[in-house]
Amino acid sequence: MNGRGAAAEERAALFLKDAGYEILARNWACPLGELDIVARKGSAVVFVEVRSRSSSAYGSPAETVTAAKRGRIIRTAQAYIKAARPRAEEYRFDFIGIVPGESPEHIENAFGADGFGF
Repeated sequence: MNGRGAAAEERAALFLKDAGYEILARNWACPLGELDIVARKGSAVVFVEVRSRSSSAYGSPAETVTAAKRGRIIRTAQAYIKAARPRAEEYRFDFIGIVPGESPEHIENAFGADGFGF
């Protein structure tokens, strides 16, 4: 991960903490992929993909999360659940976009896991 990516993930983690989330894991990795942030809010475990761009001139960071990337995140989240066994009533996939000089863009329930057996 480059310095900008690490700084974006740190900013996202602080944003989530300020919003009342408990950070369970950061940069959790397995052979299937990596989860940027795993957090808990209430009874939900939230898998957060963090993306940054140097500006929003050519689109938002959210536009960089492809269907293939979403699939890797979902499969990696399944591996996390199997390994860590977090207690949750709900699992959710959020997105946080970071652009310098702008407020973080937090999209709750950014995508679903339909067809993946959640």
